Amino acid sequence: MYDHKDESEVRTQAARCMDCGTPFCHQSVTNRSGCPLGNLIPEWNALVKKGHWHEAFQRLRATNNFPEFTGRVCPAPCEAACTLGIIDDPVGIKSVELMIVDKAYEMGWMEPAPPPMRTNKRVAVIGSGPSGLAAADELNKMGHLVTVYERSDRVGGLMMYGVPNMKADKENVVQRRADIMVREGVSFITGQAGNVGGDGGPLAKELLSSNDAVLLANGATVGRDLKQLPGRDLQGVHLAMQFLHGSTQALLDNNQVGKGWRQGWGTGDKTPLDARGKRVIIIGGGDTGNDCIGTAVRQGAKSIVNLELMPKPPPTRSPSTPWPHWPTMNKVDYGHEEAAELTNGGEDIRQFSMSTKEFIGDDSGHVTAIKVVSLEWKHADGRMQMKEVPGSEKTLEADLVLLALGFVGAESPISDMFGVKVERGNYAATFSNTANDFRTTNSQVFAAGDCRRGQSLVVWAIAEGREAAKAIQKYLE
Repeated sequence: MYDHKDESEVRTQAARCMDCGTPFCHQSVTNRSGCPLGNLIPEWNALVKKGHWHEAFQRLRATNNFPEFTGRVCPAPCEAACTLGIIDDPVGIKSVELMIVDKAYEMGWMEPAPPPMRTNKRVAVIGSGPSGLAAADELNKMGHLVTVYERSDRVGGLMMYGVPNMKADKENVVQRRADIMVREGVSFITGQAGNVGGDGGPLAKELLSSNDAVLLANGATVGRDLKQLPGRDLQGVHLAMQFLHGSTQALLDNNQVGKGWRQGWGTGDKTPLDARGKRVIIIGGGDTGNDCIGTAVRQGAKSIVNLELMPKPPPTRSPSTPWPHWPTMNKVDYGHEEAAELTNGGEDIRQFSMSTKEFIGDDSGHVTAIKVVSLEWKHADGRMQMKEVPGSEKTLEADLVLLALGFVGAESPISDMFGVKVERGNYAATFSNTANDFRTTNSQVFAAGDCRRGQSLVVWAIAEGREAAKAIQKYLE
């Protein structure tokens, strides 16, 4: 799905960066735009412009453990803060980053680099998403003995099962990078044995007694739901992650990666939630909703409708989000483009300002339609407020409904097991310039990533993992 740019085009993009007087791209300016990792973007752009790819790779790796992840799935808050974006299109930073790391693999520069010595300090990391992997990578470089526990059968967290294969190839991107970490000394325990607190997995007290520190990086996996609506328990109504996880696992288990492009899964292969031939409705936008759209297209959905609660954004940057803020504007992603081909006139499948009222089913208990109502939005008391438009209710036919409504927080069994305080659905962990950075209410336990800060971007997860590793290092000293 992700189109690689031509090398000359990428070097041209890098050259566009050279006239910038004061860069904002390389630091998080508003907590939503700018790079949370502090990537040395102007430096590696200058090197790419000159064709010094190896030096550019060294600059990139100095601040980013997984540019092969961010170069593919990051929405690029750095580009939103690019100074050139004031008067023109911003520099294509993401395409430059991706070419740097892909060239590094091609040239053999991504070789395992085990630490020269070991401290014999042991750290357990729970969760193998970008945050857990980044922390494990950094702690291993420091010489500590790191074991990562993952309850899924494969390493990678949302990079493995939440992001579709067409955006990030699981074998050649995620697993390849994990294999390098294994050769550098990181241990991975997956599946039942990696399910902390579950049957066959280690107990919290065992991890605390056998390790000097424990890092919780198990993400914010509790999905926002519509349980209050009539008919929510009908068959065919599912959370988006059930659909995405099952789809990717079916591809990997059936060895169908790279096959069935827009033709489904191949003869006889079925994913647990198959959109083939179905009328699909996806409630919620964002990256997750878009990935559901793209996956449903590839499975061979009959039709797809995407409902969004908020009004349609303007076609260009909104005055309410001026540079260098993350822009509020209408964006057409790959899923929207592909699904438009299923309509007669290539129409946008999104319907904005829509609220779901009820799920309707047949006598067998399967969803057949949903009832929705249009909303009217207006500014009042300093915030956006909505009200239903009288007489606007309508019914949309559906065989499969996917809820892509975001996440409300981390799972509570882990926090209960380790005696960690939870605030607003997240694990409470300090964030300051003291030795208590990322430390929870259990002094031996740290937290990082989505489970600490709430649902966020891959680039923020990596940044959190790196900073948590520094905090653990201070604690171990």
